[in-house]
Amino acid sequence: MTNQQLLRRMSEDMQMRGMAEGTQALYLRRAEKFLAYCGKSAHDLDERDARQYLLHLTREEKLSNGSVNTFNEAIRFLFAVTMNRTMNYLQMPRFKKRRTLPELLSREEALAIIAGCVNLKHKCWLLLAYGSGLRVSEIAALRVQDIDSRTMRVFVQDGKGGKDRYTLLSSECLRTLRDYWREYRPARGGWLFPGAANPSGHITSDAIGKAFIRYRRKQGIEKDVSIHSLRHAFATHLLEDGATILQIKELLGHASLNSTWVYLHLANITADLVSPADRRCGDGR
Repeated sequence: MTNQQLLRRMSEDMQMRGMAEGTQALYLRRAEKFLAYCGKSAHDLDERDARQYLLHLTREEKLSNGSVNTFNEAIRFLFAVTMNRTMNYLQMPRFKKRRTLPELLSREEALAIIAGCVNLKHKCWLLLAYGSGLRVSEIAALRVQDIDSRTMRVFVQDGKGGKDRYTLLSSECLRTLRDYWREYRPARGGWLFPGAANPSGHITSDAIGKAFIRYRRKQGIEKDVSIHSLRHAFATHLLEDGATILQIKELLGHASLNSTWVYLHLANITADLVSPADRRCGDGR
């Protein structure tokens, strides 16, 4: 089997496991680069070749730990699943991830970005990100019937990990969606946001992300934030308003609480607290 045939087999293996399309594409690119670097048949490769390539990525190409880890994962999949080869993975350790906190938009900043949006369709996107906590891919893939005005919920079908869920629908978002529907008339049963170049498909995640950047710049916000930051703000501000971690986990569609705990670090939990250094003995303060 040639390397190209092997990559096609790898693609099939990922499809059979229901992996996200973005992950499939990323792993294939990573595996293809690895094979091109080694310059020989994959069947002649072992963990020593993989180790040498990962060191090359770290030392010469100076990729981030996270990027090197995705190469590592793609190579492991190629060997372990597609080639059914047992390897000594102790020779291919993953970098330990450094848990950094994302930069957070304040309530005022999030609302200012939305208020500065003059395009109805774009405003819907931003409100669904901040008011419902949707991922950008989930906003793009919404259908008209996913908006439930009776229960004030948004249905997310086949979200990350292939999971369905419901999340909040804000009153402001519903009003804007109704204005949008009157102007654009998307067909029931079809995409809520059809693609501009391909009306039979939905809008791209990239188009939504670019719209956010435009309005963020319009408000003069220099923070390192993206459309996904509105989802972070949704969860953090809900937590500050009294929602529980379990509620937020379900609204966001997290598979594990480990992904949701980060919002405890982002939320302002010090607002009503007094430092012990500011309490004087005996006065009850």
